[in-house]
Amino acid sequence: MFMQQSPFTLLIISNCFMTLAWYGHLKFLHHAPLWQAILFGWIIALLEYSFMIPATRMLSAQGWLLGEMKITQEVVTLVVFVPFMIFLFKQPFKLDYLWAMLCLFGCVYFVFRSQ
Repeated sequence: MFMQQSPFTLLIISNCFMTLAWYGHLKFLHHAPLWQAILFGWIIALLEYSFMIPATRMLSAQGWLLGEMKITQEVVTLVVFVPFMIFLFKQPFKLDYLWAMLCLFGCVYFVFRSQ
């Protein structure tokens, strides 16, 4: 199943689950006891790992270095998190998110430039 997917598709799916695991309890379980929020997060995190592990294995098999995988993960995280924050949590968009993305592109440049 996973071998037919792009590792980047798997990273995006993984990040959707990760973002929901980390922050979803604030929207959906804000009045629930802490143990329920933790359980909610761990169950969703299991799904996140089910996509992240195959993605990193695929990238590693393609010759990616750990630093390259990590900085790519950070870019994907920002690309997933900003719409999540805007649409699910109704937070306003700020131009600073674009500046943050530009800074991450600088990180990408420095991590990948040695190749």
